Amino acid sequence: MAAGYLTTHVLDTARGVPAPGIRIALYRVSGNSHKKIAEAETNADGRTDSPILPQGKMKQGQYELIFFCGDYIDQHGLNGDAVKFLDQIPIRFGITDAEAHYHVPLLLSPYGYSTYRGS
Repeated sequence: MAAGYLTTHVLDTARGVPAPGIRIALYRVSGNSHKKIAEAETNADGRTDSPILPQGKMKQGQYELIFFCGDYIDQHGLNGDAVKFLDQIPIRFGITDAEAHYHVPLLLSPYGYSTYRGS
């Protein structure tokens, strides 16, 4: 089996389009310790140009993606003049199979979000 890797993308569900220009940081989590291991930005398709965690870098354990969505929400007028309800969105998840492809997308709206393990 090939070495595993991690991908992500962001869809703007309020507008029904991909969400470009969102900075994403990936951390490896161990207890109270967070170690940043990658950073990327979404392209015009709402995806990163390459896996955020490429083949050969996956290990079993806990990870956290942080999506910095506040500027995107402001730029597209999705929150009106109000204080942002969502700014930074953390998604913590576990990797049990370092040989698999994990896909953790973010479905974003100004007042809520969802995620799932995709393929």
